[in-house]
Amino acid sequence: MTFDELGLDEQILNAISYMGFEKASPIQELAIPHIMQGRDLIACAQTGTGKTAAFMLPVLHHLVRNPHHGTSTLVIVPTRELAIQIEQQIQGFAYFAPVSSIAVYGGGSGNEWESQKKGLEGEADIIVATPGKLLSHINMGNVKFKNLRYLILDEADRMLDMGFYDDIKRILDVLPKKKQTLMFSATMPPKMRELAKAHLINPAEVSIAISKPSEGVLQAAYLVNDNHKTELIHHLIKDKPSFESIIIFSSTKKDVNGIVRSLKAKGHKVEGISSDLEQKEREEVLNRFRARQTRIIVATDVLARGIDIKDINLVINYNVPNDAEDYVPQNRKDELRADATGVALTLINEKEMRQFSSIEKLIGSEIRKLNIPAEIGISPEWKTGRVAQKSENNKHRSGKFRHKKKYSGDRGKASKG
Repeated sequence: MTFDELGLDEQILNAISYMGFEKASPIQELAIPHIMQGRDLIACAQTGTGKTAAFMLPVLHHLVRNPHHGTSTLVIVPTRELAIQIEQQIQGFAYFAPVSSIAVYGGGSGNEWESQKKGLEGEADIIVATPGKLLSHINMGNVKFKNLRYLILDEADRMLDMGFYDDIKRILDVLPKKKQTLMFSATMPPKMRELAKAHLINPAEVSIAISKPSEGVLQAAYLVNDNHKTELIHHLIKDKPSFESIIIFSSTKKDVNGIVRSLKAKGHKVEGISSDLEQKEREEVLNRFRARQTRIIVATDVLARGIDIKDINLVINYNVPNDAEDYVPQNRKDELRADATGVALTLINEKEMRQFSSIEKLIGSEIRKLNIPAEIGISPEWKTGRVAQKSENNKHRSGKFRHKKKYSGDRGKASKG
Protein backbone atom coordinates (compact mmCIF):
# COMPACT_ATOMS: atom_id res chain seq x y z
CA MET A 1 0.00 0.00 0.00
CA THR A 2 1.29 3.48 -0.87
CA PHE A 3 1.13 6.44 1.50
CA ASP A 4 -1.12 8.22 -0.99
CA GLU A 5 -3.66 5.39 -0.63
CA LEU A 6 -3.65 5.99 3.14
CA GLY A 7 -5.09 9.46 2.55
CA LEU A 8 -2.28 11.57 3.99
CA ASP A 9 -2.11 15.31 3.35
CA GLU A 10 -0.19 16.44 0.28
CA GLN A 11 2.42 18.30 2.34
CA ILE A 12 3.21 15.12 4.26
CA LEU A 13 3.30 13.06 1.05
CA ASN A 14 5.76 15.50 -0.50
CA ALA A 15 8.07 15.24 2.51
CA ILE A 16 8.13 11.44 2.68
CA SER A 17 8.59 11.23 -1.08
CA TYR A 18 11.56 13.59 -0.75
CA MET A 19 12.97 11.22 1.90
CA GLY A 20 12.56 8.25 -0.44
CA PHE A 21 9.59 6.51 1.19
CA GLU A 22 7.17 4.94 -1.27
CA LYS A 23 5.24 2.06 0.26
CA ALA A 24 3.98 1.75 3.80
CA SER A 25 5.41 -0.96 6.05
CA PRO A 26 3.04 -3.51 7.62
CA ILE A 27 2.77 -1.64 10.93
CA GLN A 28 2.07 1.59 9.05
CA GLU A 29 -0.66 -0.06 6.98
CA LEU A 30 -2.30 -1.42 10.13
CA ALA A 31 -1.89 1.54 12.47
CA ILE A 32 -2.36 4.64 10.31
CA PRO A 33 -6.05 4.06 9.40
CA HIS A 34 -7.01 3.68 13.09
CA ILE A 35 -5.09 6.82 14.05
CA MET A 36 -6.59 8.76 11.16
CA GLN A 37 -10.04 7.78 12.46
CA GLY A 38 -9.20 9.24 15.86
CA ARG A 39 -9.12 5.95 17.79
CA ASP A 40 -6.83 5.19 20.70
CA LEU A 41 -4.36 2.48 19.77
CA ILE A 42 -2.23 -0.28 21.29
CA ALA A 43 0.43 -1.39 18.82
CA CYS A 44 2.85 -4.24 19.45
CA ALA A 45 5.79 -3.42 17.21
CA GLN A 46 9.52 -3.67 17.73
CA THR A 47 12.12 -1.13 16.72
CA GLY A 48 12.84 -1.66 13.05
CA THR A 49 9.27 -1.97 11.81
CA GLY A 50 8.76 1.69 10.86
CA LYS A 51 6.71 2.54 13.93
CA THR A 52 7.82 6.18 14.20
CA ALA A 53 6.23 6.95 10.84
CA ALA A 54 3.24 4.82 11.85
CA PHE A 55 2.33 7.19 14.66
CA MET A 56 3.78 10.50 13.44
CA LEU A 57 2.47 10.64 9.86
CA PRO A 58 -1.25 10.53 10.76
CA VAL A 59 -0.70 12.94 13.67
CA LEU A 60 1.08 15.38 11.35
CA HIS A 61 -1.76 14.95 8.85
CA HIS A 62 -4.26 16.09 11.48
CA LEU A 63 -2.06 18.99 12.61
CA VAL A 64 -1.80 20.26 9.04
CA ARG A 65 -5.52 19.89 8.35
CA ASN A 66 -6.77 21.29 11.68
CA PRO A 67 -5.47 24.63 13.04
CA HIS A 68 -4.09 24.43 16.57
CA HIS A 69 -2.51 26.67 19.17
CA GLY A 70 0.29 25.68 21.51
CA THR A 71 1.65 22.19 22.07
CA SER A 72 -0.69 19.64 20.55
CA THR A 73 1.41 16.45 20.70
CA LEU A 74 3.53 14.78 23.37
CA VAL A 75 5.73 11.77 22.59
CA ILE A 76 7.24 10.07 25.66
CA VAL A 77 10.27 7.81 25.09
CA PRO A 78 12.71 5.96 27.39
CA THR A 79 16.07 7.46 26.36
CA ARG A 80 17.61 10.71 25.13
CA GLU A 81 18.97 8.89 22.07
CA LEU A 82 15.48 7.86 21.01
CA ALA A 83 14.13 11.34 21.75
CA ILE A 84 16.74 12.91 19.47
CA GLN A 85 16.19 10.31 16.77
CA ILE A 86 12.40 10.71 16.69
CA GLU A 87 12.60 14.49 16.74
CA GLN A 88 14.97 14.38 13.75
CA GLN A 89 12.53 12.14 11.89
CA ILE A 90 9.70 14.53 12.68
CA GLN A 91 11.71 17.35 11.11
CA GLY A 92 11.93 15.30 7.94
CA PHE A 93 8.27 14.27 7.88
CA ALA A 94 7.17 17.88 8.53
CA TYR A 95 9.63 19.47 6.11
CA PHE A 96 6.87 21.12 4.05
CA ALA A 97 4.40 21.58 6.92
CA PRO A 98 4.09 24.49 9.38
CA VAL A 99 4.80 22.24 12.38
CA SER A 100 7.60 22.69 14.92
CA SER A 101 9.13 20.17 17.31
CA ILE A 102 11.69 19.90 20.12
CA ALA A 103 13.36 17.07 22.04
CA VAL A 104 13.42 17.31 25.86
CA TYR A 105 15.91 15.10 27.69
CA GLY A 106 18.40 15.10 30.55
CA GLY A 107 22.12 15.68 30.65
CA GLY A 108 22.17 18.92 28.65
CA SER A 109 23.49 22.42 29.29
CA GLY A 110 21.75 25.46 30.74
CA ASN A 111 21.09 26.74 27.23
CA GLU A 112 19.31 23.50 26.36
CA TRP A 113 17.17 23.82 29.50
CA GLU A 114 16.01 27.29 28.41
CA SER A 115 15.29 26.05 24.88
CA GLN A 116 13.30 23.12 26.27
CA LYS A 117 11.45 25.45 28.63
CA LYS A 118 10.30 27.67 25.74
CA GLY A 119 9.13 24.65 23.78
CA LEU A 120 7.19 23.30 26.74
CA GLU A 121 5.58 26.68 27.35
CA GLY A 122 3.75 26.30 24.08
CA GLU A 123 6.16 27.42 21.37
CA ALA A 124 6.62 23.91 19.94
CA ASP A 125 3.78 21.96 18.35
CA ILE A 126 5.34 18.58 19.16
CA ILE A 127 7.35 17.64 22.27
CA VAL A 128 9.45 14.45 22.33
CA ALA A 129 10.54 13.86 25.93
CA THR A 130 12.09 11.41 28.36
CA PRO A 131 10.02 10.94 31.54
CA GLY A 132 12.57 12.21 34.07
CA LYS A 133 13.35 15.47 32.33
CA LEU A 134 9.71 16.12 31.51
CA LEU A 135 8.79 15.69 35.18
CA SER A 136 11.48 18.21 36.16
CA HIS A 137 9.89 20.78 33.85
CA ILE A 138 6.42 19.90 35.15
CA ASN A 139 7.59 20.41 38.73
CA MET A 140 9.11 23.79 37.75
CA GLY A 141 5.81 24.90 36.21
CA ASN A 142 7.26 25.10 32.69
CA VAL A 143 4.65 22.92 31.00
CA LYS A 144 1.56 24.07 29.10
CA PHE A 145 -0.37 21.06 27.87
CA LYS A 146 -3.90 22.50 28.03
CA ASN A 147 -4.25 22.23 24.22
CA LEU A 148 -2.78 18.72 24.01
CA ARG A 149 -4.55 16.52 21.48
CA TYR A 150 -2.23 13.55 21.04
CA LEU A 151 -0.19 11.47 23.50
CA ILE A 152 2.21 8.80 22.25
CA LEU A 153 4.02 6.34 24.51
CA ASP A 154 6.84 4.80 22.48
CA GLU A 155 8.74 1.71 23.66
CA ALA A 156 6.40 1.64 26.63
CA ASP A 157 7.62 -1.75 27.90
CA ARG A 158 11.20 -0.51 27.90
CA MET A 159 10.18 2.48 30.01
CA LEU A 160 8.71 0.06 32.54
CA ASP A 161 11.90 -2.00 32.53
CA MET A 162 13.87 1.16 33.29
CA GLY A 163 11.66 2.02 36.27
CA PHE A 164 9.61 4.84 34.75
CA TYR A 165 6.16 3.43 35.57
CA ASP A 166 5.43 5.85 38.43
CA ASP A 167 6.89 8.77 36.49
CA ILE A 168 4.62 8.03 33.55
CA LYS A 169 1.59 7.83 35.82
CA ARG A 170 2.45 11.23 37.31
CA ILE A 171 2.82 12.73 33.84
CA LEU A 172 -0.49 11.27 32.70
CA ASP A 173 -2.23 12.76 35.72
CA VAL A 174 -1.40 16.34 34.61
CA LEU A 175 -2.45 15.89 30.98
CA PRO A 176 -5.91 16.74 29.64
CA LYS A 177 -8.36 13.85 29.91
CA LYS A 178 -9.68 14.37 26.40
CA LYS A 179 -6.97 13.35 23.93
CA GLN A 180 -6.04 10.56 21.54
CA THR A 181 -3.56 8.15 23.13
CA LEU A 182 -1.28 5.82 21.16
CA MET A 183 0.79 3.16 22.92
CA PHE A 184 3.61 1.42 21.04
CA SER A 185 5.37 -1.47 22.76
CA ALA A 186 7.36 -4.54 21.70
CA THR A 187 5.64 -6.62 24.40
CA MET A 188 2.55 -6.20 26.55
CA PRO A 189 3.31 -7.16 30.18
CA PRO A 190 0.54 -6.94 32.83
CA LYS A 191 1.55 -3.45 34.00
CA MET A 192 1.24 -2.20 30.43
CA ARG A 193 -2.25 -3.65 30.21
CA GLU A 194 -3.09 -1.95 33.50
CA LEU A 195 -1.81 1.39 32.22
CA ALA A 196 -3.66 1.00 28.92
CA LYS A 197 -6.92 0.09 30.64
CA ALA A 198 -6.73 3.18 32.85
CA HIS A 199 -5.86 5.71 30.15
CA LEU A 200 -6.99 4.43 26.73
CA ILE A 201 -10.62 4.46 25.61
CA ASN A 202 -11.81 1.49 23.55
CA PRO A 203 -8.42 1.16 21.83
CA ALA A 204 -7.83 -0.63 18.56
CA GLU A 205 -5.03 -3.22 18.73
CA VAL A 206 -2.50 -4.12 16.05
CA SER A 207 0.61 -6.29 16.11
CA ILE A 208 3.48 -6.92 13.71
CA ALA A 209 6.69 -8.95 13.81
CA ILE A 210 10.15 -7.69 12.89
CA SER A 211 11.58 -8.51 9.47
CA LYS A 212 14.85 -10.41 9.26
CA PRO A 213 17.97 -9.86 7.17
CA SER A 214 18.30 -11.78 3.91
CA GLU A 215 19.93 -15.19 4.31
CA GLY A 216 21.92 -14.53 1.13
CA VAL A 217 23.74 -11.58 2.66
CA LEU A 218 27.01 -12.24 4.48
CA GLN A 219 26.96 -10.19 7.67
CA ALA A 220 29.89 -9.33 9.89
CA ALA A 221 31.03 -6.61 12.26
CA TYR A 222 34.44 -5.13 13.03
CA LEU A 223 35.37 -3.90 16.50
CA VAL A 224 37.20 -0.67 15.81
CA ASN A 225 38.04 2.68 17.37
CA ASP A 226 36.76 5.71 15.45
CA ASN A 227 40.22 6.87 14.37
CA HIS A 228 40.83 3.55 12.57
CA LYS A 229 37.52 3.27 10.69
CA THR A 230 38.48 4.93 7.41
CA GLU A 231 41.80 3.09 7.26
CA LEU A 232 39.92 -0.18 7.78
CA ILE A 233 37.54 0.60 4.92
CA HIS A 234 40.52 1.34 2.65
CA HIS A 235 42.13 -1.96 3.69
CA LEU A 236 38.94 -3.92 3.00
CA ILE A 237 38.33 -2.61 -0.52
CA LYS A 238 41.72 -1.59 -1.96
CA ASP A 239 42.51 -4.98 -3.50
CA LYS A 240 38.97 -6.25 -4.13
CA PRO A 241 37.90 -5.19 -7.63
CA SER A 242 34.89 -7.52 -7.35
CA PHE A 243 33.36 -4.91 -5.03
CA GLU A 244 32.25 -2.64 -7.87
CA SER A 245 29.45 -0.88 -6.00
CA ILE A 246 29.87 0.11 -2.36
CA ILE A 247 27.60 2.17 -0.11
CA ILE A 248 28.78 3.53 3.24
CA PHE A 249 26.12 4.79 5.65
CA SER A 250 27.04 7.30 8.36
CA SER A 251 24.95 8.90 11.08
CA THR A 252 26.11 12.50 10.46
CA LYS A 253 26.81 14.84 7.56
CA LYS A 254 30.16 15.72 9.15
CA ASP A 255 31.27 12.10 9.00
CA VAL A 256 30.10 11.81 5.39
CA ASN A 257 32.36 14.68 4.35
CA GLY A 258 35.29 13.31 6.35
CA ILE A 259 34.96 9.79 4.92
CA VAL A 260 34.79 11.16 1.37
CA ARG A 261 37.91 13.29 1.86
CA SER A 262 39.88 10.43 3.39
CA LEU A 263 38.95 7.88 0.73
CA LYS A 264 39.59 10.33 -2.11
CA ALA A 265 43.06 10.95 -0.68
CA LYS A 266 43.69 7.23 -0.98
CA GLY A 267 42.70 7.21 -4.65
CA HIS A 268 39.17 5.84 -4.46
CA LYS A 269 36.36 7.05 -6.73
CA VAL A 270 33.93 8.22 -4.07
CA GLU A 271 31.16 10.81 -3.68
CA GLY A 272 29.04 11.90 -0.74
CA ILE A 273 25.32 12.41 -0.56
CA SER A 274 23.60 14.28 2.28
CA SER A 275 20.94 16.92 2.89
CA ASP A 276 23.60 19.55 2.04
CA LEU A 277 22.96 18.70 -1.61
CA GLU A 278 19.95 19.81 -3.60
CA GLN A 279 17.67 17.09 -4.93
CA LYS A 280 19.07 17.50 -8.46
CA GLU A 281 22.64 17.16 -7.18
CA ARG A 282 21.76 13.99 -5.24
CA GLU A 283 20.19 12.48 -8.35
CA GLU A 284 23.32 13.27 -10.35
CA VAL A 285 25.51 11.55 -7.73
CA LEU A 286 23.25 8.48 -7.79
CA ASN A 287 23.19 8.37 -11.59
CA ARG A 288 27.00 8.34 -11.70
CA PHE A 289 26.98 5.55 -9.14
CA ARG A 290 24.44 3.52 -11.10
CA ALA A 291 26.54 3.98 -14.24
CA ARG A 292 29.60 2.64 -12.34
CA GLN A 293 31.40 5.96 -12.84
CA THR A 294 31.63 6.21 -9.05
CA ARG A 295 32.60 3.12 -7.09
CA ILE A 296 31.63 4.35 -3.61
CA ILE A 297 28.93 6.63 -2.30
CA VAL A 298 28.76 7.77 1.31
CA ALA A 299 25.31 8.74 2.61
CA THR A 300 23.65 9.75 5.85
CA ASP A 301 21.24 7.28 7.47
CA VAL A 302 18.33 9.70 7.06
CA LEU A 303 18.70 9.47 3.27
CA ALA A 304 19.34 5.72 3.21
CA ARG A 305 15.78 4.82 2.23
CA GLY A 306 15.87 7.22 -0.69
CA ILE A 307 18.65 5.34 -2.44
CA ASP A 308 17.16 2.94 -4.98
CA ILE A 309 19.99 0.97 -6.59
CA LYS A 310 20.29 -2.69 -7.53
CA ASP A 311 23.29 -5.03 -7.37
CA ILE A 312 25.21 -3.50 -4.50
CA ASN A 313 28.24 -5.63 -3.57
CA LEU A 314 29.04 -4.13 -0.19
CA VAL A 315 27.15 -2.09 2.39
CA ILE A 316 29.12 -0.64 5.32
CA ASN A 317 27.52 0.87 8.40
CA TYR A 318 30.17 3.37 9.52
CA ASN A 319 28.19 3.75 12.76
CA VAL A 320 25.83 1.32 14.45
CA PRO A 321 22.40 2.51 13.24
CA ASN A 322 20.10 4.06 15.86
CA ASP A 323 17.18 2.19 14.36
CA ALA A 324 17.36 -1.52 13.55
CA GLU A 325 15.30 -0.72 10.45
CA ASP A 326 18.43 0.96 9.14
CA TYR A 327 20.45 -2.18 9.86
CA VAL A 328 18.33 -4.95 8.37
CA PRO A 329 19.74 -5.18 4.85
CA GLN A 330 16.55 -6.26 3.09
CA ASN A 331 14.81 -3.12 4.38
CA ARG A 332 17.19 -0.90 2.43
CA LYS A 333 14.93 -1.05 -0.63
CA ASP A 334 17.01 -2.71 -3.40
CA GLU A 335 20.56 -2.30 -2.11
CA LEU A 336 20.55 -5.79 -0.62
CA ARG A 337 17.26 -7.39 -1.60
CA ALA A 338 15.63 -10.31 0.18
CA ASP A 339 16.93 -12.65 -2.55
CA ALA A 340 20.25 -10.88 -2.97
CA THR A 341 23.80 -11.90 -2.20
CA GLY A 342 26.37 -9.45 -0.94
CA VAL A 343 28.26 -8.33 2.13
CA ALA A 344 27.00 -6.11 4.96
CA LEU A 345 29.59 -4.87 7.47
CA THR A 346 29.11 -2.77 10.59
CA LEU A 347 31.92 -0.87 12.31
CA ILE A 348 31.39 -0.89 16.07
CA ASN A 349 33.21 1.32 18.54
CA GLU A 350 33.20 0.68 22.28
CA LYS A 351 30.25 3.00 22.97
CA GLU A 352 28.07 1.29 20.36
CA MET A 353 28.45 -2.30 21.58
CA ARG A 354 25.32 -2.35 23.73
CA GLN A 355 23.33 -0.82 20.87
CA PHE A 356 24.56 -3.46 18.43
CA SER A 357 23.80 -6.21 20.93
CA SER A 358 20.22 -4.94 21.04
CA ILE A 359 20.01 -5.19 17.25
CA GLU A 360 21.27 -8.78 17.39
CA LYS A 361 18.58 -9.59 19.93
CA LEU A 362 15.98 -7.93 17.76
CA ILE A 363 16.86 -9.82 14.56
CA GLY A 364 17.35 -13.09 16.45
CA SER A 365 20.88 -13.63 15.19
CA GLU A 366 24.38 -13.13 16.54
CA ILE A 367 26.63 -11.39 14.03
CA ARG A 368 30.23 -12.56 13.60
CA LYS A 369 32.65 -10.04 15.13
CA LEU A 370 36.19 -9.51 13.88
CA ASN A 371 39.21 -7.53 14.96
CA ILE A 372 40.92 -5.06 12.66
CA PRO A 373 44.28 -6.12 11.13
CA ALA A 374 47.23 -5.64 13.48
CA GLU A 375 48.92 -3.21 11.07
CA ILE A 376 45.99 -0.80 11.49
CA GLY A 377 45.67 -0.96 15.26
CA ILE A 378 44.12 -2.81 18.18
CA SER A 379 40.41 -3.55 18.45
CA PRO A 380 38.47 -2.82 21.64
CA GLU A 381 37.18 -5.93 23.40
CA TRP A 382 33.57 -6.86 22.74
CA LYS A 383 31.54 -6.16 25.84
CA THR A 384 27.86 -5.82 26.55
CA GLY A 385 25.92 -6.02 29.79
CA ARG A 386 27.94 -6.98 32.85
CA VAL A 387 30.62 -9.26 31.41
CA ALA A 388 33.04 -8.66 28.57
CA GLN A 389 33.01 -11.20 25.76
CA LYS A 390 35.96 -11.94 23.50
CA SER A 391 35.64 -11.50 19.75
CA GLU A 392 36.79 -14.61 17.90
CA ASN A 393 40.13 -13.10 16.87
CA ASN A 394 40.80 -11.62 20.30
CA LYS A 395 40.65 -14.72 22.48
CA HIS A 396 44.41 -14.84 22.91
CA ARG A 397 44.43 -11.47 24.64
CA SER A 398 43.99 -10.73 28.33
CA GLY A 399 41.76 -13.25 30.04
CA LYS A 400 40.37 -10.64 32.41
CA PHE A 401 36.71 -9.75 32.08
CA ARG A 402 35.73 -6.12 32.18
CA HIS A 403 32.52 -4.96 33.78
CA LYS A 404 30.16 -2.28 32.56
CA LYS A 405 27.88 -0.24 34.77
CA LYS A 406 24.20 -0.91 34.45
CA TYR A 407 22.52 1.69 32.23
CA SER A 408 20.11 3.90 34.12
CA GLY A 409 18.56 5.74 31.18
CA ASP A 410 17.39 9.28 31.85
CA ARG A 411 16.87 8.71 35.58
CA GLY A 412 19.18 10.60 37.86
CA LYS A 413 19.59 13.40 35.32
CA ALA A 414 16.13 14.85 35.65
CA SER A 415 17.11 17.66 37.98
CA LYS A 416 20.08 18.73 35.91
CA GLY A 417 19.95 21.43 33.30
